[in-house]
Amino acid sequence: MTTPRISVVVISRNEGNFLRRTVDNLIDTLPGDAEIIVVDDGSTDHSADRLPRRVLLHRAQGLGVAKSRNFGGRQATGDILIFADAHLGLDAYWWRPLTRHLEDPRVGAVAPGIARWRDDGPRGWGLRFKGPQMDVSWFHRKPKGPAAVPILPGCCLAMRRDVFERAGGGWDNGLEQRGNVDNEVSVRLWLLGYELLIVPDVLVRHRFRKTSPFPVGWPQYLHNRLRLAFVHFGPERLARVVSSLRGYPRFGEAMALAVEGDAGARRREIFSLRTRDDDWYFDKFRLHW
Repeated sequence: MTTPRISVVVISRNEGNFLRRTVDNLIDTLPGDAEIIVVDDGSTDHSADRLPRRVLLHRAQGLGVAKSRNFGGRQATGDILIFADAHLGLDAYWWRPLTRHLEDPRVGAVAPGIARWRDDGPRGWGLRFKGPQMDVSWFHRKPKGPAAVPILPGCCLAMRRDVFERAGGGWDNGLEQRGNVDNEVSVRLWLLGYELLIVPDVLVRHRFRKTSPFPVGWPQYLHNRLRLAFVHFGPERLARVVSSLRGYPRFGEAMALAVEGDAGARRREIFSLRTRDDDWYFDKFRLHW
């Protein structure tokens, strides 16, 4: 059986020394034929100026998380696409359990457990929605084996190329800047009929930052929550989300962005492809709101 080729897509913006550290870590731990792609989304700190020659660097400007990941994914040539943040710590052979579980065509995406950078804080094993405001929380109990979770952490997420290329697959280009990107792709892949697994055999260290290294607009951040609901939820659940978010500052601007975008067309596209509905998703994971 041929070993699938891996492409790792790293998105970066003003990551300082962490970008080079992450790239060097990837080179040290990946197979020799693996591809490493860095999408630098308008950094002003020159962090992408001195990367190893092995790295394929693409410079962009203000694409945001979803569009940057899609851009990198389109440049990639691997059979397995791994999307990674630019501030990770990875151990030897971290990729093996992830790619092994993707051999099952029913599995659309997988992710490892996540620890804080110095491994001195809580570990997370996937996430779940907390309520109609669309906040999320981590699962802190390590599963005994591969576990289905509502939301995979996108800081280190692997999927097959066929899943990325499938109509409606990849990341949602309609999402702005950052926020809710991982939540949306996880909901969508579940509704398209795939399984999403946390693989507890792998633990990746992640730098959790208190502030963003670049400005993030609040209307855009709030818009991403609304867009997920507009695209994927039935009328009653959508109404609960809108009602819960209505009191947030600049809600009107966020709603205008959602209405002016292509959420309606996106909804029709996804509804024509999906095999499950949002009631199924909420029942499966016992999410009651």
